[in-house]
Amino acid sequence: MKLPVIKSLGSFIEQNDEDFIHETLEVLEHVSEVPSLSDEELNVVGELISNMYGALEVQKSVKNGVQQKEALNSFMQRVMGSIDK
Repeated sequence: MKLPVIKSLGSFIEQNDEDFIHETLEVLEHVSEVPSLSDEELNVVGELISNMYGALEVQKSVKNGVQQKEALNSFMQRVMGSIDK
């Protein structure tokens, strides 16, 4: 996951609508099931999916009144905590 990408997607959600992200996720998840994708292509699609889900989580916190910086930091701490285990 890349924090700048998550932050950028968060700005996109604020300016537009999170439905765009949900619809894009559906497309990417569908594409990820194409058997002819190389490992590298699948990794790129997976990274995009992860960043989009991350952005949705951060925006959910922001909607609940958490400052964006704090929401981003909290999310990344949870991600890093789950990797460490």
